[in-house]
Amino acid sequence: MTGFQTDVNVVGRFLSTLPDDDDHPYRTGPWRPQTTEWDADHLAPVAGEIPADLDGVYLRNTENPLHPALKFYHPFDGDGMVHVVGFRDGKAFYRNRFVRTDGFLAENAAGGPLWPGLAEPVTLARREHGWGARTLMKDASSTDVIVHRGVALTSFYQCGDLYRLDPLTAETLGKEDFNGGFPSDWGVSAHPKVDERTGELLFFNYSKQAPYMSFGVVDADDTLVHHTEVPLPGPRLPHDMAFTPNYVILNDFPLFWDPELLKAGVHLPGFHPDMPSRFAVAPRRGGPGDIRWFEAAPTFVLHFANAYEDGDEIVLDGFFEGDPTPAESADGSDRWQRAFRFLALDRLQTRLHRWRFNLVTGAVREESLTDSITEFGMINADHAGADYRYVYAATGKPGWFLFDGLVRHDVKTGAEDRYAFGPGVYGSETAMAPRPGSTAEDDGYLVTLTTDMNADASYCLVFDAARVGDGPVCTLALPERISSGTHSTWAPGSSLRRWRSADSPAAAIGL
Repeated sequence: MTGFQTDVNVVGRFLSTLPDDDDHPYRTGPWRPQTTEWDADHLAPVAGEIPADLDGVYLRNTENPLHPALKFYHPFDGDGMVHVVGFRDGKAFYRNRFVRTDGFLAENAAGGPLWPGLAEPVTLARREHGWGARTLMKDASSTDVIVHRGVALTSFYQCGDLYRLDPLTAETLGKEDFNGGFPSDWGVSAHPKVDERTGELLFFNYSKQAPYMSFGVVDADDTLVHHTEVPLPGPRLPHDMAFTPNYVILNDFPLFWDPELLKAGVHLPGFHPDMPSRFAVAPRRGGPGDIRWFEAAPTFVLHFANAYEDGDEIVLDGFFEGDPTPAESADGSDRWQRAFRFLALDRLQTRLHRWRFNLVTGAVREESLTDSITEFGMINADHAGADYRYVYAATGKPGWFLFDGLVRHDVKTGAEDRYAFGPGVYGSETAMAPRPGSTAEDDGYLVTLTTDMNADASYCLVFDAARVGDGPVCTLALPERISSGTHSTWAPGSSLRRWRSADSPAAAIGL
């Protein structure tokens, strides 16, 4: 498959100091980092046609390291790079940019690494100041990306700053400060949520010091209007949250850093199957005394799909890990598969799961929604916090942190609709783009990016959200093969245009 593009320009190149003989699987092959930033306008399909009513931008963040680790590279340590594919009136464009974090700029000025990553002791830090989880770690802002009030915000899973990006050009605009209310002592974790009905941004953060967790609410005017502590028995590793119209749902899972090793600056998590999973249900403007705690089967959950209120109950859907700390395999797996076995969906046994928390009786009911191993589920954002039907999730290549296909889960009937990318082709988190004016939950499109090792190329794939198994309705070639990646979001064009002035750069690229 070959692509045709016009108006393709290199806008920047960065010097990589990674070794030429690098053999790390998450810096080579499908995860080979990029050093070039591109502008590509008027992308022409190599298959199918761009839907004329697909209107908005798909944004994807990923780890893209320019420098080697101080000692041992973890796949979540790389610098943030945001990819943008925008659509309107049957036309499409592409942009990619590094997120200009403080750490990115400092390490490029120094010509090498300055801060340790997740799998390295903090004593290796070459600079006194760090960001991640209030430690001497670099805040790469490479985990998640959302759009609030017409601005893209990137975030880091170990807590840090939120970086503001233009969602159309991917240019870094600075740090978010919530009109002076940003919780700088805490930072913000990855996976803040935007409630499209109220315009509010909901976030959480965590720390190695008591009270260990907090959550906050930012209103539609970008002002921090609520921030409260969530007392925990010790440092925890929450990765995601959920919300309903009246509540936020946070968690205390029995997988957390070893307390004794943590005192020595070693961040080694352990799973405690004798402890329950605990879920905090808190009013969106509530304080510590308003939190209701519910206990459930021990597990760890990286990502939740959605939550909603059903009478006296809160319904929460997410990806239950059947084996949060898989043992080393004796099946001949290579050393890299053994080292990063905790990233492979099949080793973690991740399955879509449902919890029901009764606010009157305190009872908890839970059930598995599928036997299929999937993760990184996305929904139609117009249904976030409300009763819903569809989750669009990724399947994983056995033994590796790579997405080899996607599945549409029908949580009402249990039916599944699947599409496999094919051998040597790996996708990204797939965002749902509702058709303008649609009323049906699945009336719209799915958008994802692929890394095709067979063609040494990358593509943007567009699917009919109601017919996933039929394959893409449109395939667009990107300027070069991009690094495999994860989290993404969709921002409708109508929403973006509400925040744009007449002289916005959007005019130059068709939005």
